[in-house]
Amino acid sequence: MSLRGFATLNFWADDVAAATAWYEEFLGTKAYFLRPGPDGRPAYTEFRIGDYQGELGIIDRRYAPAGAASGPGGAVMHWHVDDLDATVARLLAMGATEYQPITPHGDEGFVTASVVDPFGNVLGVMSNPHYRDVLSSMTAE
Repeated sequence: MSLRGFATLNFWADDVAAATAWYEEFLGTKAYFLRPGPDGRPAYTEFRIGDYQGELGIIDRRYAPAGAASGPGGAVMHWHVDDLDATVARLLAMGATEYQPITPHGDEGFVTASVVDPFGNVLGVMSNPHYRDVLSSMTAE
């Protein structure tokens, strides 16, 4: 099985602070992570939610990939995969086109990529250390 499970869902926002406040109220929990942009305003916030501590990230729209939709459909759902390079290569071989190239985020092992499937849907895949940690803790019990 190539798609292992939900890893991170990213939503774009013009005002990350306002979006974070709205989701904090809706979810009943505070964002656990905040990364400011070069101007000091929030550029990225993240929540861990649900039974499996799935991640919901809110990203400043100015960091969206070139050509990203500004309306509905602009979100990319990332699925954790064991071998990101092989998965992306297989998707491309099956007719998908690159949406966002394989992109490392910092030095902690978070790497994302996304493709547009032959039907026009954006499919995000990633290597996500958090997903592996949760899975390991569940299988150890």
